[in-house]
Amino acid sequence: MTKLLDKPLKAFTIYSLIILAISIPAYVMVIDYIWTTELDEHNWLTVVHTKQKLQSKQFSHAEVESINQIWGELQPGVSIVKATRKRVFADSIYEVIRPNEYDEEDEADRFRGLKSYVEINNLPYILTVETNVEEWDETFGGVAIVTFLFFVVLIFGFILLNRRIATRTWKPFYQTLYNLKSFELSKNRSINLPESDIEEFHELNQSLHQLISNSVSTFQQQKSFTENASHELQTPIALLKSKLDLLIQQKNISPETSEILSSIDAPLSRLSRINKNLLVLAKVENHQYSDKEEIVITDYLNSAITLFEDYLDEKQLRLSNDITESIVVNANAFLIETLIHNLLSNAIRHTPKGGQINIASTRTSLLVINTGKESLDQTKLFQRFSSTTQDKVSSGLGLAIIQEIANKYGWEITYNFESNFHVFTVSFA
Repeated sequence: MTKLLDKPLKAFTIYSLIILAISIPAYVMVIDYIWTTELDEHNWLTVVHTKQKLQSKQFSHAEVESINQIWGELQPGVSIVKATRKRVFADSIYEVIRPNEYDEEDEADRFRGLKSYVEINNLPYILTVETNVEEWDETFGGVAIVTFLFFVVLIFGFILLNRRIATRTWKPFYQTLYNLKSFELSKNRSINLPESDIEEFHELNQSLHQLISNSVSTFQQQKSFTENASHELQTPIALLKSKLDLLIQQKNISPETSEILSSIDAPLSRLSRINKNLLVLAKVENHQYSDKEEIVITDYLNSAITLFEDYLDEKQLRLSNDITESIVVNANAFLIETLIHNLLSNAIRHTPKGGQINIASTRTSLLVINTGKESLDQTKLFQRFSSTTQDKVSSGLGLAIIQEIANKYGWEITYNFESNFHVFTVSFA
């Protein structure tokens, strides 16, 4: 995944490469234009100067021939030859490519010359001045190399500037992101977002403050309602359960009435468990279990196994306790007991009759493994009142409580389905 800051850098790099690539032929054309213009001016000055010198003295034709021969030997490219007839013509510029006898490594060179008409002692002559011109391919190669070097310098500068600007400009953003990641509604703490003189970040922080404030307020209201409702329902539910037990124990009630009372007892018991679990969840979220002590998980696990023996016998389940490592944690005793009870009761409830439950451990993890037919829906597994099972006896809050306790202490709980076994792992590290 690409960072936001690298997006414009990549675009700038491509754009710079395109512009610099286009600029190479433009530079070559400009250099060639300047170069040829200067050569034309040089040739013209040479022709004018030579004409003045030749016309200022009365050179004979033989002397002119001798001068031309000397020029041919000493300064190739400059010549004066007799014209076939008198015909004044305007100066003309030409360009030619031919082998350079003084540069054997180069197959051909480009030459630019100027032809001019001159009369000496009433005899017509053609004066030619010619100069070697830098070739296109050499100019193009030189400009391309220099442009590439500047492109490398440019990109290196872009990267340094981008990092420096990013470090300063985006620091408040990353601080806000870090604070948001560590923020939890259940901890009832306000979030501290850094001040920024950048308008967009300032508006973002204001919006986040408003959003979080509303969310915290709503969460606290819902949590208070859940806790108060659970607390107020606990007494009437207990009273109903007590009265119902008394009615069931009556000897003079008819079988039909007894069946009706029994059918009421099951949902009332489930309602009681839901109410108790909701109260536990609300108290955990309210940090009412703040006391901590050093706890040996094995001790609580053995007590829970003894407590659940009747349920194990009722479903004819085989339980193996393979704990070899002693796990010690610093936590609230009630929450540890609740976590272990919920793990065991969940395993017993979802193990088919005659199935197997294994309990194992490492130095930092507790594993509860039980027989199963198919994998549970992991997306809803730890949600409250999730429908991962058809069991109507379950309160639907056991795994949610386990998850909440794990979150409270920074532990991790995971689920896997391997070879027809459900595997719940609590990592205490």
